[in-house]
Amino acid sequence: MAFGDDSIYPMLDFLRRAERLKSTLRYTWTQTGRQESTAEHSWRLCLFAMLVSRRYPDLDGLRILQLCIIHDLGEAIHGDIPATKQNGSKSGQERDDMLDLVRPLPPDMQQELLELWEEYEFAKSPEARVVKALDKLETLLQHVQGANPDGFVDYAFNLDYGKRYTLLDQFMRELREPIDAETESCLLARSCTHE
Repeated sequence: MAFGDDSIYPMLDFLRRAERLKSTLRYTWTQTGRQESTAEHSWRLCLFAMLVSRRYPDLDGLRILQLCIIHDLGEAIHGDIPATKQNGSKSGQERDDMLDLVRPLPPDMQQELLELWEEYEFAKSPEARVVKALDKLETLLQHVQGANPDGFVDYAFNLDYGKRYTLLDQFMRELREPIDAETESCLLARSCTHE
């Protein structure tokens, strides 16, 4: 092995396993009517965080992006569970899936990724709380933006979805307002129309 670095092959093995996230479908649809992958959701969450992080100059922007990248990685094993069908076992299953995914990595890398996932999952830091809020908002935005199948989205559920995180501060509340307004319009129309 070049340079004597024995972590190269384990990293590549981990990345091969994580690639499954590209094929893990969520219960959201794109504007073209195609089901969104978890990797696509994570990408737009990262983009969202990049735009919003300047509103939080006292927080660690790199940490925010790391949390965005890792937050749904466990779904590569057992898939996405829609928020309307989640129960208390989701967190435990995702942790087990994370343990499975990181297994090829050296112990220090395993620990780093698991700690990031736990920080996000249990909202242990201000950065994690921002990511939790943005994760909910990105999903809500996709629900009003996507070409959803008839009767798919529970718009009434969405009006309360994630509020314990999105009421984080004034900026997050203001960010949620136009998304909620679109959601209310979709609820009244019983669907969202897209031009």
